[in-house]
Amino acid sequence: MHTEFLPAHTPELFQKAVRRAADLLRAGETVALPTETVYGLAANALDAGAVSKIFQIKGRPAHNPVIVHVASLVMAKRCVADFPALANGLAKAFWPGPLTLVLPRAPIIPDIISAGGGTVGVRWPSHPLIQAVIRECDFPLAAPSANLSNQVSPTNAGHVRKQLDGKIAAIVDGGQSAVGIESSVLDLTVSPPRILRPGMIHRESLAAAGFPMAEAGLHAGAGILKSPGQLKKHYAPKAKLAILTWNDDADLKAKIQALKFKLNECHVIAHARIPSPEPFARVCVIPHDAEAFARAIYAELHHCDDAGAGTIVVEAPPDAPEWSGISDRLRRASS
Repeated sequence: MHTEFLPAHTPELFQKAVRRAADLLRAGETVALPTETVYGLAANALDAGAVSKIFQIKGRPAHNPVIVHVASLVMAKRCVADFPALANGLAKAFWPGPLTLVLPRAPIIPDIISAGGGTVGVRWPSHPLIQAVIRECDFPLAAPSANLSNQVSPTNAGHVRKQLDGKIAAIVDGGQSAVGIESSVLDLTVSPPRILRPGMIHRESLAAAGFPMAEAGLHAGAGILKSPGQLKKHYAPKAKLAILTWNDDADLKAKIQALKFKLNECHVIAHARIPSPEPFARVCVIPHDAEAFARAIYAELHHCDDAGAGTIVVEAPPDAPEWSGISDRLRRASS
């Protein structure tokens, strides 16, 4: 398959890319689109055949549901059987944005979206390009991350091209993703509501806005999954990844050698204690700020893979609410 690459950096190219993406999606094709979190591999969420292409292309297991993306509250309510007052309040506070709400699914949502379950995750993304495409299509889009299953999510069009060129109809280049990790997912079908997947909208920020939530735990239990991001291993680079803390260079070297890693094949990603680069293949420094770290971490993991890293060591994030989504992704990447 020839994959079209659609730039969108001028108003004219933006409109052209939106129209072309919508035409392809109406025809049942898959298109990679930017969101503020990561790039998504989109298909018509109401067309089971189109959504099945996403699973085939990604190699995604059928038991892992996908999130439905909308561009209005009206569209969100069409996708669910019930949109309670709590959902309205959360939508008013955090949409458009990196927050997914799990609700009872409407009959129009195909089984494949929800892995056969009775719920659906719905999100109104804030990136103007995917919003424009959804409005042009006038139907919601299923859009898990635009990468092969279990690998690192893409945060720019180049990451998508590296893995999916020749496999999908088009890639729309909407620049670098501003958030950098996947959305927070809240299950509103249980009481009290639960966080199924932490993200940059974390439990304390939800509570401060008047929406207390319970944590669901690190891994999914038995039964049908209600949300993506529940599998033990996910978001992983090709190289073995370890999360470490260290006091100084000697301490870091000792811990790496205890893991049987070769220092000269090891890429280190640090944010607070910056080691000397001499014994390592590469040392990268990401700002010691949760939002900046989230924007940068996936791109850095892609860079490590591209450079042929044997192993990757990431400095452990702080144990603080704003880092909970980052900690979750790194845990799953290291499993």
